[in-house]
Amino acid sequence: MRTDTPSPAPHAADTHDMIRVQGARENNLKDVSIEIPKRRLTVFTGVSGSGKSSLVFGTIAAESQRLINETYSTFVQGFMPTLARPEVDVLDGLTTAIIVDQERMGGNPRSTVGTATDANAMLRILFSRLGQPHIGSAQAFSFNVASISGAGAVTIERGGQTTKERRSFTITGGMCPRCEGIGSVTDFDLSALYDDSKSLNEGALTVPGYSVDGWYGRIFSGCGFFDPDKPIRKFTKKELHDLLYKEPTKIKVEGINLTYEGLIPKIQKSFLAKDVDAMQPHIRAFVERAVTFTTCPDCDGTRLNDTARSSKIAGISIADACAMQISDLADWVRALDEPSVAPLLTALGATLDSFVKIGLGYLSLNRPSGTLSGGEAQRTKMIRHLGSSLTDVTYVFDEPTIGLHPHDIQRMNELLLQLRNKGNTVLVVEHKPETIAIADHVVDLGPGAGTAGGEVVFEGTVEGLRASGTRTGRHLDDRARLKPSVRTPSGRLEVRGADTHNLQNVDVDIPLGVLTVVTGVAGSGKSSLIHGSVSGRDGVVTVDQGAIRGSRRSNPATYTGLLDPIRKAFAKVNGVKPALFSANSEGACPACNGAGVIYTDLAMMAGVATTCEECEGKRFQASVLEYHLGGRDISEVLAMSVNEAEEFFGAGEARTPAAHKILDRLADVGLGYLTLGQPLTTLSGGERQRLKLATQMATTGGVYVLDEPTTGLHLADVEHLLALLDRLVDSGKSVIVIEHHQAVMAHADWIIDLGPGAGHDGGRIVFEGTPADLVAARSTLTGEHLAAYVGA
Repeated sequence: MRTDTPSPAPHAADTHDMIRVQGARENNLKDVSIEIPKRRLTVFTGVSGSGKSSLVFGTIAAESQRLINETYSTFVQGFMPTLARPEVDVLDGLTTAIIVDQERMGGNPRSTVGTATDANAMLRILFSRLGQPHIGSAQAFSFNVASISGAGAVTIERGGQTTKERRSFTITGGMCPRCEGIGSVTDFDLSALYDDSKSLNEGALTVPGYSVDGWYGRIFSGCGFFDPDKPIRKFTKKELHDLLYKEPTKIKVEGINLTYEGLIPKIQKSFLAKDVDAMQPHIRAFVERAVTFTTCPDCDGTRLNDTARSSKIAGISIADACAMQISDLADWVRALDEPSVAPLLTALGATLDSFVKIGLGYLSLNRPSGTLSGGEAQRTKMIRHLGSSLTDVTYVFDEPTIGLHPHDIQRMNELLLQLRNKGNTVLVVEHKPETIAIADHVVDLGPGAGTAGGEVVFEGTVEGLRASGTRTGRHLDDRARLKPSVRTPSGRLEVRGADTHNLQNVDVDIPLGVLTVVTGVAGSGKSSLIHGSVSGRDGVVTVDQGAIRGSRRSNPATYTGLLDPIRKAFAKVNGVKPALFSANSEGACPACNGAGVIYTDLAMMAGVATTCEECEGKRFQASVLEYHLGGRDISEVLAMSVNEAEEFFGAGEARTPAAHKILDRLADVGLGYLTLGQPLTTLSGGERQRLKLATQMATTGGVYVLDEPTTGLHLADVEHLLALLDRLVDSGKSVIVIEHHQAVMAHADWIIDLGPGAGHDGGRIVFEGTPADLVAARSTLTGEHLAAYVGA
């Protein structure tokens, strides 16, 4: 008698083990159809701009989030971001997607690492329960809540009768009254606000947007508090006070009722309430020139009032706790033995331990979240998912190894595998070979970028990718070699006593006229050294990782200033004014206001963008398109790629040297495939940084500081970047690069290695010298990894 039963047919529920995508056409994708295995780690590779983000974020993750949002009531959907359905025929087998992207965290000056991760909320409850003396509820420890009290009569209707009752209330908050919980106070350099030798009508105000003809200028001239024809230096004390500090007051100007407010409170509300990085370049330049931020003398930068700092647990106040390095804070929390708050201590300890596990133990909770690098922000967002007991979720990561030293990449790989092993689908967009190597499944997009990409050129295992002959496959095992000879420096840049963040009184000489790479593990103090002691100096041009802020009307042509010479060239040839050739000005199609599409807002449903019927998406009036330059109209020029335009403006009737120069720089940084009119909002992270680099190359400076320029670059593009850096150095510039990529380290003339660890274990120079000496010594973590990389 047979005892083994035939294996039953698979259960219907187990047949959905693939995410199926058919006919994806988002951005530059060309009808892509693929199947992605669930509960596996899939890595998406390909050159920058090949369509990885369009497939992973713009199609799979976007549709998953849209479908989840649709399960909420329409009332709740009204408060959520609306997502349009991606351009795709079929998406099957999706699971809940959790997106961990590189977007910088909070542009709000009040946002800190603690507030962004709920660690502060738990600490506040802890202090409100255990702190001595007891000062109030958790909000008494919050720097976002001001203390206020009030009393008065309230009118109440009861049973058809109206009665008046006296009521009083008090709210105890922790906000420092002087700096309003920001930790710094602002001082204005008055000479940067106005020219005191002129009167208001002569254009004394030098604040952007406050010209004599503008509304602000008319309000200041017509308010009647001072004589607009009198030079400011002759103002009386009262007149100067009214100009600068007057409280909001109702006035009438040219028959219109308005509110007048002094210049300084107006600037504080309109400019300083925003994060400096989010400002337009000309406003940012003004703020940096006119405003100095100094630590608040009342709260000593802790953002908290005296009462909140007076309540302590075991001699530590909440301000001291937030200033501690997180790894130390975790030890302090574990040492507290209080059964009454045991669940809170366990949860807080677990959150702090996650920071340490993910390699961010060197941060402190009071660090402003706007100062975190892209990689640090991404790992901070990962923290809340690490301890989650959810499974069968799709985690989507955008280059999680950004800003990580090779030593830290190993830890990140372990975390990705840990998420997969819990039964989750992990999708990673990545360029680093160390992370591609751990993939269960690889999808390679290409073959090129922009219009030359958008196709799946390989799908399968890592071994299969190596043998496939695609661009990624060929470069996967590339290893840079050390340079046989290095350049001789032409001078040096001295840094003395640097102590920003965790730097421990660092003295270092940075050689000039060569390619210098500053490296070290994440959190060792590289950015603190360069941005704190080098960036602000004269002649230093810094290209950082801050995102480009641009609306959907901005494009590479407007951002780089390329459109100005093009408009002038069109105007000169056709004998009309340049404003006609701007889609944001007189030449704009009246139906769509020069946007090319008409947006219809459908409340909580995704808005619909339809191509404008009048201009057929060309953005200009029909009459403007009759003017030609070199046989092309302005809309055809904006549809050209950088490479085509470079040829077009380089010779013949359309020859425009000013435009050609900018296009040359765009091609130099490897953006030859971008179209001039492509909206900035559709560019990938790597493309944005290279666009910034191309723009900054025009500024006259002797020293260039680049912050991780390999971010978002494919292995094949790193060679182009190194060639570009060489050209910059050979033209007489000094280039300082903060970088973790071993190919850039191997190519350097001089390496400055910080460490040995992160946070208070770092902040010291552990090596200065040539890459060859670093490899020979192997005295630091960087040295060991670089030696392994070059095969020494």
